[in-house]
Amino acid sequence: MMVGKPAPNFTLTDQNGQKVSLEDFRGKKNVLILFYPLDWTPV
Repeated sequence: MMVGKPAPNFTLTDQNGQKVSLEDFRGKKNVLILFYPLDWTPV
């Protein structure tokens, strides 16, 4: 993926077990996508 290009759509489960899709926010809000490695792993 190139910097500045739109992210592909994906769906994940939130902390409440609800499905959330990137498409739900497209054109409505700024979205920060953070990929967090497992705890105690070197970054």
